[in-house]
Amino acid sequence: MRQTRPDTDCCKIIFLGDSITQAGVLQDGYIALAAEQITQQYPYLAIELVGAGINGHKVLNCLKRLDRDVLQKNPSIVVIYIGVNDVWHWQQQRGTTAEDFESGLRDMIARIHLQGAKVILCTPSVIGEKTDATNKYDNMLDAYAQISRTVAHESGSQLLDLRVEFLRYIQVHNPDNAATGILTKDGVHLNKAGNHFLSQLVLGALTRSLG
Repeated sequence: MRQTRPDTDCCKIIFLGDSITQAGVLQDGYIALAAEQITQQYPYLAIELVGAGINGHKVLNCLKRLDRDVLQKNPSIVVIYIGVNDVWHWQQQRGTTAEDFESGLRDMIARIHLQGAKVILCTPSVIGEKTDATNKYDNMLDAYAQISRTVAHESGSQLLDLRVEFLRYIQVHNPDNAATGILTKDGVHLNKAGNHFLSQLVLGALTRSLG
């Protein structure tokens, strides 16, 4: 049976993910930037944004540490941003199959919902920033993003479609079809513009979730 969280003036929001999220808590990282803005927007709530990102992690890694890094901290909202490494690591034959990716997401979300917390599920964003669909993993990333969309819909989770939002931004701001340097430093990890852009997307999603 799904538990119901009592009304409270405190709200802990945990960001579960990989190195992108790990860096998000640093100064000018997307979590730190979102935290500054959301505490101003909701001064009557004791909102705490907590990073739970670890370099190199994939969906199954996050599933293994879900209790320790998320559930034991009793969050109100969990933002899951995972999937880039699940695709990217196929270059070393260590990626995650589509089946394991989907089942891992479903298991995580079910356990979070059982505790009474909300989930905001992000689609994986980019591996390379070329605008002509020639990034090596574009097709696979699109497929895994679609898995995330389906899981979000079927689990009743809020979706934050980073794949769509990043591609839309890059189409406008990358007229030279550069592989990196628009929202990322290396095609994956965010630069200053990327952190600012993602912080605004996160802020919008949290605003919808908090009401």
